[in-house]
Amino acid sequence: MKTWRSRVAALALLLPLGLVLAQSAPPVAPVAPVRDQVDTWHGVQVHDPYRYMENLADPQVRNWMLAQGRYARATLDRLQGRDALEKRFAAIEAGLGDRRFDITRLASGALFYQLRGRNDRQVKIAMRARADGPERVLVDPDVMARRTGVPHAVNWWTPSWDGRYLAYGLSAGGSEDASLIVLDVQTGQAVGEPVTRVPDGGVSWLPDSRTVAFNRLRQLTAEDAATEQYLDSAVHLLKVGEAVDRARAVFGPTVTRDLGLRRLDNARLLFAPGSPWVVAATNDTTQREGSVFVAKVDELAGGRPGWRRLASFDDHWTELELRGDQLFYLTTKGAPRRQVMQLDLRNEGAVPRLAAQPPADGVIESFALGRDQLLLQVRQGATIGLRLYAAGAVEGKAVDTPVRGAARIADDPAHAHADFLYQVSSWTVPGRGFVLRGGRSLPLAAFDTATPPGLPQLVVRDVMVPSHDGVLVPMTILHRKDLARNQPHPTLLLGYGSYGISETAGFRPRNIPWLERGGVIAVANVRGSGVLGEEWRMAGTRLKKPNTWKDAIACGQYLVQQGYATPRTLSIMSGSAGGVFAGRAITEAPALFGAAVIQVGMLDAIRAEDTANGITNISEFGSVKDADGFRGLLEMSSYHQVRDGTAYPAVMLVHGLNDPRVDAWNSAKMAARLQAASTSGRPVLLRVDAQDGHGIGRTAAQARSVDADVFSFLWWQATAQ
Repeated sequence: MKTWRSRVAALALLLPLGLVLAQSAPPVAPVAPVRDQVDTWHGVQVHDPYRYMENLADPQVRNWMLAQGRYARATLDRLQGRDALEKRFAAIEAGLGDRRFDITRLASGALFYQLRGRNDRQVKIAMRARADGPERVLVDPDVMARRTGVPHAVNWWTPSWDGRYLAYGLSAGGSEDASLIVLDVQTGQAVGEPVTRVPDGGVSWLPDSRTVAFNRLRQLTAEDAATEQYLDSAVHLLKVGEAVDRARAVFGPTVTRDLGLRRLDNARLLFAPGSPWVVAATNDTTQREGSVFVAKVDELAGGRPGWRRLASFDDHWTELELRGDQLFYLTTKGAPRRQVMQLDLRNEGAVPRLAAQPPADGVIESFALGRDQLLLQVRQGATIGLRLYAAGAVEGKAVDTPVRGAARIADDPAHAHADFLYQVSSWTVPGRGFVLRGGRSLPLAAFDTATPPGLPQLVVRDVMVPSHDGVLVPMTILHRKDLARNQPHPTLLLGYGSYGISETAGFRPRNIPWLERGGVIAVANVRGSGVLGEEWRMAGTRLKKPNTWKDAIACGQYLVQQGYATPRTLSIMSGSAGGVFAGRAITEAPALFGAAVIQVGMLDAIRAEDTANGITNISEFGSVKDADGFRGLLEMSSYHQVRDGTAYPAVMLVHGLNDPRVDAWNSAKMAARLQAASTSGRPVLLRVDAQDGHGIGRTAAQARSVDADVFSFLWWQATAQ
């Protein structure tokens, strides 16, 4: 029997020169008819040759997309070594063992968390009465999948304060269209009826642990436009076990009309055991900022709480924690690297005071509130360390974590503990669990992730890359330690650059086969991310959005100049709003890249505003209804920047037909446009999955299949002669 190390060596011998195509010819990609529609925006004519594809219910459109999917499948299945790559992904996953993460610790010490067993198709919800106690699986979405034949996933979950109940959202087929289910933890049985149309981010428990608060989207009619989906939602209260029609709306633009809420204000209510207050916070589902109000909890029962406004959007409160009479919040107002403030709710005229500020070289990523201390996650580039703040000590003290990487603090919603639980992983080390007690990190072995055997030794190098305007862009480069630097290698550039979301150190199993075969991975924190604070984020929004893809191009040029790659061996990949990062990089600098993969990408920014989720993104990208907004959107719209007669890189577009965040027609229109325009002769593939959405909630098998397709496609193109 071969050892693990010998199996890795065998795979390397099997694919010494990369993936190649078998000799049989694939089917021909179906040609999409052109039906050009011309719109005039602010005096500018905008052509849209594939507008009709936005009707995904049209049988002709769906059949064309499915035919494209078959063409992509036939091409990918001809890649010699593609199946071996998928098996390697499975082997690495198995080597990680059971993974436990996203921990919530209750006042009792009970731990609720996500569990992905080594052989599980989907993530489960599990709990332990104490850290070293036996494990109980509470929610297994595969039970529903086996019953219906459709993949299901848990989208969100939150236990009651006493741990008796668990509220969770379950959705099907990658749709994220979650229904609220309440589970009796003692019996393991659901209580009451499922509540439909409950999205992530709006569910909480009243201090009695018997009443759940949830934000619910309104029921749309056939006459309603898609853009109505997130408008006029309302927070409801429902006692456990009561019928859904007994739910009572207590907050929202159609409920609390005197508060000046916008139709797009989606809200959540924040409670804490022992606190007499309830805090209501709104946002547009995209920006974290919004309005914040406070009232007395006991006034909710009477139906007329005396809501008092604490903050508006311009105050930039982005994270809230309630403890007794004190409200702690994270803000960027006057603090581009963020700071934590504390407000006494008993006094209407109280002035917030500074509770914690970051070190001079760091950005506050998040914070956790314990019984008497604050613990902050502080970002420095791609790493996230911890900093502990005693009461009144606004400077804090750095925590020496056993692993230098990215730390994530477990949730302590009741703020009942004097110590903190956290997990940390790095580019080369899977997650490790620890208890921070008395300034020391003690092992929490039950929440460690195993290290797969036979991993390559890696070099991790952080660099600063000069961009088009001289601004330095942080980038991390990873490759095998023994990799020869006197020749170029298949090199993959990754990034995102929207919403202030930063690329962060962490163990990525999907990257391992690429690296162990001699590839290079570069991870760029371009403008639009939050890696250097709020100013860095805002420098990649709206009319400044070109910085995002120009930074990407500069990073690609750096990789070529430094000898890591040539334009033929350089690839770029991103997804979702990162479709701008990758899509505009290849449309502005097509000769720089040999290949690109864009997953669930926003590629037609002009038409996004007319979609259900697009309307929520106006705050990030702008609106076509004003001249500057239109100009910015046209510039960032990859689909509209494709030019006929241009030699574009090989491109694979990946999308699930049930995507609720970025409509699948973005990828369809882009595929059709590139196939018609490109003169390079390189493939343009549209990989579609009718039982997938935005990628959230994919089964393990779905994820492995996508990764095998993506990385085999990129390696094929990087090594093709």
